[in-house]
Amino acid sequence: MKLATLKDSTRDGKLVVVSKDLTRCSEVGHIARSLQAALDDWAHAGPRLARVAEGIETGSQPTTRFHEHEAASPLPRAYQWADGSAYVNHVELVRKARNAEMPASFWTDPLMYQGGSDCFLGPRDPIVVADEAYGVDMEGEVAVVVDDVPMGASVKEARGAIRLVMLVNDVSLRGLIPAELAKGFGFFQSKPSSAFSPVAVTPGELGDAWDGGRLHLPLLVSLNGKTFGRANAGIDMTFDFGELIAHAAKTRALAAGSIIGSGTVSNKLDGGPGKPVSEGGAGYSCIAEIRTIETLETGAPKTPFMKFGDTVRIEMKDKAGHSIFGAIEQRVERWAESQRE
Repeated sequence: MKLATLKDSTRDGKLVVVSKDLTRCSEVGHIARSLQAALDDWAHAGPRLARVAEGIETGSQPTTRFHEHEAASPLPRAYQWADGSAYVNHVELVRKARNAEMPASFWTDPLMYQGGSDCFLGPRDPIVVADEAYGVDMEGEVAVVVDDVPMGASVKEARGAIRLVMLVNDVSLRGLIPAELAKGFGFFQSKPSSAFSPVAVTPGELGDAWDGGRLHLPLLVSLNGKTFGRANAGIDMTFDFGELIAHAAKTRALAAGSIIGSGTVSNKLDGGPGKPVSEGGAGYSCIAEIRTIETLETGAPKTPFMKFGDTVRIEMKDKAGHSIFGAIEQRVERWAESQRE
């Protein structure tokens, strides 16, 4: 089953069920007005939504055309957005970029930060920043949406609470990160609103690419129309989603609709740092990685962070080459005082 939220005059949008090929959708306000409402009553709403999905495929359910550019993030806002760093290779590299040593515990105890969840960007909304000097970077990730998770949940219980899977662009402002982390209180200004894929899918929709905790498919990232990365999300993922969710729930319960992110998808090559696609590697899901590798190899980075007018696209395709979640496609635009609402 594939679910999306269409933009309307409300904060939480209008829930629709989307066809497998992402071309058609059916409104389901009689079941749940919003995705959060469906998640709040998933035991009853989930099966009813699944029957609508089946009707779309058989032709028995009325549909209208689905346009990705009309979609908000599946959850335009959420009670919780906690992003992990499951790909420790990525953590190791970005810490090298700021000359920070990586503790050995990072390989056994996940990193996680609590992001802003009051206002997510739509998958085709621009990334608006005031200054290119902030160091605008994309971070291609996978995320899951959970049902209620009790405090102290086991990894097995956590995996069983996963209801939906989606993609995310966890935008980072690299120029602001070092000074902010030096305060010892975590990210805030350096992590503006994230954007999620047009469609969220149930794990069963992913077939054998989903093993219960990892998604074994390449994450396709392009920058200004050129392939930037195709790292496999199931490779080099030190902590699976069950482990990340259990980590988040160690000292608190998680409410239905909470989102847990994987962190930037990152692959090694022959046991060392990844290589660009042009050199036979899987490329990168963020610019910071290639800049770190360039610095290690030549003494200085040469790949710039994103500039005004640059466009990033993040997508994942099944083994037949069909888009699973639709595409996140965002252009970096300049914020002006006149835009303040």
